[in-house]
Amino acid sequence: MLTEKQIQDISAEISLVSDLSDDHLLEFCMIANQRYRSGSPIVSDENYDFIFIPELAKRMPNHPFLKDIEVEVEGFSEEKIKLPEKMLSTDKAYSWSEVEKWLERITKFADEISLNLDDILIKGTAKLDGFAGYDDGIKLYTRGDGNKGSDISRVFDRGLGLLNDSERGQGPGEIVVKRSYFESHLSNHFEYPRNFQASLIKEKELDHFAKDAIMAKAALFVPFKQLPFWQGGINEFKNQFAEIVLELEQGVDFDIDGVVFEAVNPDLKSHMGSNRKFHRWQIAYKENKEKAQVKVISITPQVGRTGKITPVAELEPTQLSGATIYRATGHHFGLVKEQGLGAGSVVELTRSGMVIPKINKVLKKAEVDIPSDCPSCGSHLIWDSDFLMCPNTNSCPDQVIGKMIYFFKILANNDGFGQATIQKLYDHEIRKVSDIYELSVDQLIDMGFGEKTSSNLIDQLNRSRQESIEDWRFLAAFGVQRLGMGNCENLLKNYSIEEIFELKAEDIANIDGFAELTAEQIFEGLASIEDQYKILINNGFELEKTILINDIELFDNPFQNKKIVFTGAMSHSRAQLEKEAKLHGISVAKSVSSKTDFLIVGENVGQSKMINAKKHNVEIMTESEYLKKLNP
Repeated sequence: MLTEKQIQDISAEISLVSDLSDDHLLEFCMIANQRYRSGSPIVSDENYDFIFIPELAKRMPNHPFLKDIEVEVEGFSEEKIKLPEKMLSTDKAYSWSEVEKWLERITKFADEISLNLDDILIKGTAKLDGFAGYDDGIKLYTRGDGNKGSDISRVFDRGLGLLNDSERGQGPGEIVVKRSYFESHLSNHFEYPRNFQASLIKEKELDHFAKDAIMAKAALFVPFKQLPFWQGGINEFKNQFAEIVLELEQGVDFDIDGVVFEAVNPDLKSHMGSNRKFHRWQIAYKENKEKAQVKVISITPQVGRTGKITPVAELEPTQLSGATIYRATGHHFGLVKEQGLGAGSVVELTRSGMVIPKINKVLKKAEVDIPSDCPSCGSHLIWDSDFLMCPNTNSCPDQVIGKMIYFFKILANNDGFGQATIQKLYDHEIRKVSDIYELSVDQLIDMGFGEKTSSNLIDQLNRSRQESIEDWRFLAAFGVQRLGMGNCENLLKNYSIEEIFELKAEDIANIDGFAELTAEQIFEGLASIEDQYKILINNGFELEKTILINDIELFDNPFQNKKIVFTGAMSHSRAQLEKEAKLHGISVAKSVSSKTDFLIVGENVGQSKMINAKKHNVEIMTESEYLKKLNP
């Protein structure tokens, strides 16, 4: 049996999962689950879901612990009573491919009862992380083992309210505390919201924390029927999955543990039924943020376009999010030095969705090797805060190549100029983007490119000159420090692109949003690209000019200087609508907040933005109403 010291060491990741025996891993998972269910979690949900359980499933895929309903460990003396209806666990999906398999099962069952694919409805709600219960209007039951639970109706006698001040008797739900209230009133006294939530249902008298939360209507029983929801067809669900998940996650002020999706059609639900643990018509999606504890083989320094040296950890091959991971970035060499990231160290690795894997922390230190010279050009490296830098800005091969690749990537109106093409051009003495635009088909052929490839590359260069492109995007493509696309757009709202090279640092600092240090860096950066800019402009680029703030006053519309949000499927291109709005002096945001003035809705609108709009008294209008007022 594990001692309390061993349990604490595993929880704190002092003892690594890979070092645990099968029996100790199983025992720890059972203890962690039991303590979570009793309101005293010893590890985060993330570590439990993405480190311990996957490791157990890999070692003991058929163990009953992974198959049984998760029993709420209540610690109540009351006799267990039968629930009005079963409260099963919810099957989980950690990737889109797993959700797709669930949809395939739904489609198969629908076909068996001759239900048309277009008639299938999917509903989604946030998966609350609280204490599950069932309210039949007379009693409130804990979920217990899914069949029998305890009567905790006393929580209503103590004043516990329901979400939206709704009526009793709405069936399944959860006892939770508002996230905002927990952070402002309780986080200094309770490690997790679940620790506090457990105190709401205990048999002895409530403490003042619980009484205050109930009085403030921050502690509630939330019937699932009262949750904001999304509902739509399968095709819409597939096409908007990421947006739907985001809206549902942001639509509640409670701790959540993913998003629950279910088939709505009664006949389909009845036909799909359930197994001993799950309803087949329901699934819980958790953000695919898998974790693993991985051994580092070596650290390779990598030079970026700005001269920053990034440590890349070469790893023992590890499966994460359906892919085999061999390497991960180590952020900067300051972290390498501080945390002991080197050959032989053990790191905690995460990969959220399909993005690049990230090193969260070093679990086991090793001797570090800090390079003194640039691996690309051999220049002596210098420290800039935590960052190791190559000062050879204009001649370091990796920096020169990186800048040219970045230009074409940000321009985003051409194909073919990726790593392999730019590397080959560099090998033939091409050092600047302007040099690339002066090439001919014959010159490319002489460099070793095929005749057809050469012709295609020149066509792409001509295309990128002839297709109109926003001036702020063109400026951002030069990769000036602190001049990303947002700052470029802000700069060009105040000065035309022809004027910016004449600005002084103080002129830039006087623009709202630019600090003095940022302004100095931008001033120096603009000076360094001025010659390249002029050569390229003389090559005939077609730029769409940003409307200057002073000129926006020419437009007279009810949305000027207001903040709007678009949501739902629009009859016009969303990008075009946003572009037109900005031309009219309108600020466009992605999410609804108290600062939003108008919510412009199309078809199949998600519930989250609508609820937030009503909450913040945001005016809601249709796309056609908006366009009529914008262009009367």
